[in-house]
Amino acid sequence: MANYLQMTDEQLALRYVGGDNRAFDVLLDRTQKKLYNYIFFVVKDSEIADDIFQDTFVKVIDRLQTGRYVESGKFMGFLTRIAHNLIMDYFRKEKSKKVVDAENDLELTQYRNSDTLESNREDAYIYDQSMSDLKMMMNALPDSQREVVYMRFFQNMSFKEIAETTNCSINTALGRMRYATLNMRKMARQNNFTMPEL
Repeated sequence: MANYLQMTDEQLALRYVGGDNRAFDVLLDRTQKKLYNYIFFVVKDSEIADDIFQDTFVKVIDRLQTGRYVESGKFMGFLTRIAHNLIMDYFRKEKSKKVVDAENDLELTQYRNSDTLESNREDAYIYDQSMSDLKMMMNALPDSQREVVYMRFFQNMSFKEIAETTNCSINTALGRMRYATLNMRKMARQNNFTMPEL
């Protein structure tokens, strides 16, 4: 019997391609929360996020079953690229770019390791305030800049992975991050916010 828990995402995907449906169930269970959080963060609407999430997995299944998946990197990057393209399609259809406002129920603090905090309350308060400030500043950024910051800061993606996911050059991804950082530093100065290191 296969030990699915010890397999990488890529190994599970290839097992599914080979006809092992259980492997896909494990893969979906592993990746769905992270993928949905990414989609919801960008579109900010749970119904739209649900639709894009479902469409993403329909496309993933289609690509796997038709042999269009090649193990060439992280499976999560493969998923995120498909979701990113669907999000861009949605924005194009809407013909307007939306700026995401953070909802109270979307806690970005869950993406950062709690071991960066010391145990006393003052440090916890400062950390919470920094994350609140970061959320506010990110929400004011243009979509392309906000997406790069999210991928870099919360998903720990390299600029190469960001470029591949967003179908742009590494220089473009770096440029978006640079402009995002400049914009956020300006906002931090103007509003006396705490600016975390990006």
